Amino acid sequence: MTVYRSWNRTDASPKRAAESDAEFFDRIAGPFWDQVRDVINEWLSHFPDQAQSGLRSRLLDRNSDANVSSALWELYLHEMLLGSGCIVEIERPIGTRGKNPDFLVARDGEQFVVEAIWTSQRLGGTVPNPLPPQLIDAIDRLPSPNFFVSYKLVRTGKATPPQKGLKRELKRWLASLDPDQVIAEYEGKVPLPSHTWQEAGWCLTFEALPRSPGKRGDPTSRTIGIHPAIWLDEESNLVHDAVKRKGGKYGDLALPFIVAVGHAAVFPEAEDTENALYGTSVEYLHASPRRFGRMPDGYWTPTLDDHPHSRVSGVLTVDNPAPWTWTKNTPTLWRSSDLNSLPAPVLPAWATAQLVEVQVEHQPAAHPTHTALGLPEHWPTGDAFPRHHGSNQS
Repeated sequence: MTVYRSWNRTDASPKRAAESDAEFFDRIAGPFWDQVRDVINEWLSHFPDQAQSGLRSRLLDRNSDANVSSALWELYLHEMLLGSGCIVEIERPIGTRGKNPDFLVARDGEQFVVEAIWTSQRLGGTVPNPLPPQLIDAIDRLPSPNFFVSYKLVRTGKATPPQKGLKRELKRWLASLDPDQVIAEYEGKVPLPSHTWQEAGWCLTFEALPRSPGKRGDPTSRTIGIHPAIWLDEESNLVHDAVKRKGGKYGDLALPFIVAVGHAAVFPEAEDTENALYGTSVEYLHASPRRFGRMPDGYWTPTLDDHPHSRVSGVLTVDNPAPWTWTKNTPTLWRSSDLNSLPAPVLPAWATAQLVEVQVEHQPAAHPTHTALGLPEHWPTGDAFPRHHGSNQS
C-alpha cells in the first residue's frame, strides 16, 4: 500500500492559501518533494498491514491539515522507534481503562508505552486570516519581478470580491514603480509607495517593498512579502493541555508512559515547555540570600491529591516536526519530576531535560537524529522551491 502514486508532476509552485496540505504534498513537483513522498511511502510500509489503511486515509485527508500533520508525526515516531532498535506493537489494548495507546514498545528487555499527540499554535480568538484564501492566492501569484507587497485589510465585503480587477489594478500600479528610485527615496525618509483598492464593499491598502537587486527578475516568485500581524495563543498552554489530555486516558499502565507531543509553534522556546511541565520559574526578590522557585502551575507540580500525573514518566517534544525538519530537529525527553513516576527510558537520539531542585538540566542526544531515521544528515537534498520553476500563473 502506498500513499502517493507516481505520475508526471509539473507544478513546482509553493503552497497556495486555498490548498490543503494533502493536496500540496500530492501536487508539488521536483526532486526535493519526490524524496519526501518516497520516504513517506516507505515508512508507511513498516506499519502492520491492518494499520496502514487508516494512516493512509489521514495522510490523504484534504479536509483536515491537522489529520495530515498528526499522521506524519506518528510515522516519524514509529520510524524513530524502529531505528533505535525497538520492537513496536500498534494500538495494543493495555491499561485499566480498556483503551489502546499508539505504541507498546520493547527495547533491551524492557517495555514502555508511547502515545502521540499533535498540537499547533492557534490564533487567539481569531480566524487565521480574514482575507479569503482565493484572494490571497490571486495576489501572491501576480507577476511582480521587482516588488513584494504588504497588505492591510481595512474593510470586508459580504461576498468574495472579484479577482480580475484587483490583479489588473495591482499589476498596473507595480509596473509604474522603479525599485531603485523607491529605495533611494526611502533612504531619504520618503514613505514606501502605497495603493488603496476598493470593490464590492472590500477595501485593502498595499505597500510596495522593493526586492533587492539580486532577487529581481523572477516573475514566478511570491508577491506577498508581509502578512498582517496576528495574536497567538500562549505556547506553554499547548504542551500542558496536550499532556493533560493524554496523561490519564489509559488509567494505570504499570509501565513507563511517554506522551510524545509534536509541537507546531511560530516561535518555539524550551522555556515554555519547561514552565508547562515543571511550573513557571520565579525569583523571590525579598529573600536573603536570593533564591528561585517554581509556581504550582506545571503538569508535574506536587499537589495534595493522589499524584494522578505521576502516570506520565516523560514528555517527548519535537518543535515543528515536518518532513523537511525530521533530520534537523532533535527530540527532547522531559523526564518526570514526580518521585512516584516510573523512570522513562532514553533512546540514543533523544536529548533529555530533568528538574534538579528548581533548575532544569539538559543533556544532549548520544546520536544524531538522522541515524535513528535511516536518512542522510542533510535530507531532503536540493531546493524545495528552485527559482524560475515557471509554473506560477497569473
